[in-house]
Amino acid sequence: MIKDKILVIGASGQIGVELTLALRKIYGNNQVVASDLREENELLRGTGPYVSLDVMNKEMLHVQVIRQNITQIYLLAAILSATGEKNPGLAWHLNTQSLLNVLEIAREEQIQKVYWPSSIAVFGPTSPRQLCPQQTIIEPVTVYGISKYAGEFWCNYYHHRFGVDVRSLRYPGLISYKSSPGGGTTDYAVEIYKEALEQGNYTSFLSADTSLPMMYMPDAIRATIELMESPADKISIRTSYNLAAISFSPREIADEIKKHIPNFTIRYQPDYRQSIADSWPQSIDDSRARKDWNWKHQYNLPEITADMLSNLAEK
Repeated sequence: MIKDKILVIGASGQIGVELTLALRKIYGNNQVVASDLREENELLRGTGPYVSLDVMNKEMLHVQVIRQNITQIYLLAAILSATGEKNPGLAWHLNTQSLLNVLEIAREEQIQKVYWPSSIAVFGPTSPRQLCPQQTIIEPVTVYGISKYAGEFWCNYYHHRFGVDVRSLRYPGLISYKSSPGGGTTDYAVEIYKEALEQGNYTSFLSADTSLPMMYMPDAIRATIELMESPADKISIRTSYNLAAISFSPREIADEIKKHIPNFTIRYQPDYRQSIADSWPQSIDDSRARKDWNWKHQYNLPEITADMLSNLAEK
């Protein structure tokens, strides 16, 4: 039996670092090849193979897939919502062409499985605000959301047209202490913990009561691996699954931090990211994921806050 050999593209990013480490625990260090254009993240050093790789160079990517005998690809490289608005053309090009490169190589080389993340950014102001369903009105207003929604249909197309087993999750905002966020609208939920410890105060770029769907990184990593390890006949969504855990606002996270750091203060100075946040749902209905492959989140806001503050304090 051929052992799985996994390529993680974008391994030095916020999700990539923790996903690579989790996959190495399951499959073995040498069976998971980390790759990125950036230099190797310090948390990955010495834990397994690393290659410098530009996903936009299809030939270079194809050579690596063949040379390394890759059987699964996780494509995490992307330009996120807030950063994407500064250079829409580049964000569209990178987010869509990287996926097409991977899907085409997966088709040619008959790769067993491909993972590509989508996002709640696919939703727009016309989508339902509460418990936004799997199938609904989707009219994204950011280039990131547009590129992710288009990507969902490329995944669906390659699955139905060519039999590529590609799977996807619409991530909510993600919170992690291990690696830095990468220019998303929900990044405040990571920055606020760091600033609370270092400065005792934080200036939020979202207004006090902007509630958004959020998730702690260990839940997101577990959801990703559980989806990828589910039997193909359990996967009924080939665009991208809604995924949810909890929703909260800057005010609610600040109140939780004050239980640990009583003198912590927060100010609100909404910027261009406010309009992005206002276009997204406040909560997500992920009942299809819970039904199809028994998804369940574990972490609530008090648990996230305690864990974030204790781990960041150690760092």
